[in-house]
Amino acid sequence: QVQLVESGGGSVQPGGSLKLSCIASGNIFDITNMEWERQAPGKERERVATITTDGRTNYADFVKGRFTLTRHGQKEVDLELNGLESEDTAVYYCSAFVKVSDRSWRWIWGQGTLVTVSS
Repeated sequence: QVQLVESGGGSVQPGGSLKLSCIASGNIFDITNMEWERQAPGKERERVATITTDGRTNYADFVKGRFTLTRHGQKEVDLELNGLESEDTAVYYCSAFVKVSDRSWRWIWGQGTLVTVSS
């Protein structure tokens, strides 16, 4: 089975920084795009950022230059969060589009890591 494991969440004051990491493992035949999503309390889940196999990135409008998504090889990504605000409080989920068998592709999500921004 394919598994994504996130780490790096925690509690920080407004204006602070965190670095989130995600590692994919298991029986991976191939892997393409990787993404970060987040879900704040009482709100719908939303996309944060996407990165391709060759490192091209796309960010949601609310990022406003504060976050940086990087890829290390094909199975690990980091999301650097800077200038965090209370509105950024959410569970952050890593996902990837993975070939899990000879003919089957699936989106896989991790368990999430909690980011809390408060005074």
